[in-house]
Amino acid sequence: MTLKDNISRVIAGPHVAAVATLSEGKPEVRFIVLEGQPDLSLVGATMKASRKVQQIKKNPVVGISIWSGVEFSDPYIVFRGKAEIHEDLETKKKHWNPMYEQYFKTVDNPDYVVLKFVPGEIEYIATGSMQPEVWKP
Repeated sequence: MTLKDNISRVIAGPHVAAVATLSEGKPEVRFIVLEGQPDLSLVGATMKASRKVQQIKKNPVVGISIWSGVEFSDPYIVFRGKAEIHEDLETKKKHWNPMYEQYFKTVDNPDYVVLKFVPGEIEYIATGSMQPEVWKP
């Protein structure tokens, strides 16, 4: 199995991820549900008025961590890259998930935006190893 395959297995499906942005030079971390894509980018939804959107507009550089499992020793990734904010209806429809209804009601809600995180590099930390393998696009 390749490094890209291993990373894909960690990020496949929806995951609660810790996303770090910068606010006035200080890190801000929050949890968001993200779903991995075949190109190893990550996609999630948020409110347009959220602090993270405002921070990403000022500085799109992010750090993200996703843990794959249940056991303490299960693999995880550390993602460094840039965030994009998508407000167009086509992208919103493409990434719409019925679980979003409780927050946004409908796909055309103007406060619903899609965040796409494009990798600059991804560290994969395997079971029993503290030495990461690094993937770069």
